[in-house]
Amino acid sequence: MQFSKHFAKSNRRFGLSLIGAVSLVSSLGLGILASSSAMAQAYPNKPIRLVVTFPTGGAPDILARLFSEKAQLGQPVVIDNKPGAGGNIGSDVVAKSPGDGYTLVMGTVGTHSINGALYEKMPYDMVKNFTPISLIASAPNLLVVNNDLPVKTVNELIAYMKANPNKLSFGSPGIGTSVHMSGELFKSMTGTSMTHVPYKGRQFFLPDLLGGSIQLVFDNMPSALPMAKEGKIRAIAQTTAKRSPAAPDVPTVAESLPGFEATTWFAMFAPANTPKPVIDKLNAEVLRVFKLPDVAERLKTLGLDPVLSSSEELGKYQATEIVKWAKVVKESGAKAE
Repeated sequence: MQFSKHFAKSNRRFGLSLIGAVSLVSSLGLGILASSSAMAQAYPNKPIRLVVTFPTGGAPDILARLFSEKAQLGQPVVIDNKPGAGGNIGSDVVAKSPGDGYTLVMGTVGTHSINGALYEKMPYDMVKNFTPISLIASAPNLLVVNNDLPVKTVNELIAYMKANPNKLSFGSPGIGTSVHMSGELFKSMTGTSMTHVPYKGRQFFLPDLLGGSIQLVFDNMPSALPMAKEGKIRAIAQTTAKRSPAAPDVPTVAESLPGFEATTWFAMFAPANTPKPVIDKLNAEVLRVFKLPDVAERLKTLGLDPVLSSSEELGKYQATEIVKWAKVVKESGAKAE
């Protein structure tokens, strides 16, 4: 009997303790939700830094500055160009920043899909160190050549390269960029050889392309198309499967080399562990800005296609791109030296 009374008292104490614990957990849960909600409402309360991993003038920089100009977050979005190492330097800065939404990066297919396979030692993990925000745009690369190079078509270029092995050099804004990998894919699929010359950014290879020190580049269309239209360089082909409406008269590489496709894309990422309410707020603002009629028109004239997404969709797309480009890197034999 004495044991039964003691057991009953113990049960009552346990029950009360359990109720208290449940209440505490519920309070904590509500507190976390309230804290997240408050964070979303308070964010941002200071300027946001948007890191661009390449110099000014290229597509990542153009997109970042469009967002900075049009964003209505209550705080300025400050652009910080940190070029070098195929975008790895700037991306690493963001990878090692606090996950509070105040340091973001305009990622590219290179910084967030290609470089992991190309560089023997990466300073950051392309997936684990980031939280996806949204895809922003995609674009073909444009195969452009120095005006003195005696070729006007893809087939003429292939014939010239086979007759003059290793005579040509192609430039890029860095090892691992889509500009670099488009050239490696072209070499691999045509069985030709040419020398890759990496630069720190587009403005550094441009004088050499115009002067003839390098003879061709698979440049981002937004950068190359205006100069091709001005006649300063010659556009030979674009690298997507279909012709871009921005350059309907320029054929695709695939029209002469079936199966060739290299699309460059741009997306915004935050550091890992950035709270979901902050990511949701940034995602909504990215979608709003890049759906504005004047922004959409600007992208169209530059040869950029808006490709907006949720955070989850960007994560899934990035995973497929990592697999795709790892295969290209392996087959091409490209290395970051």
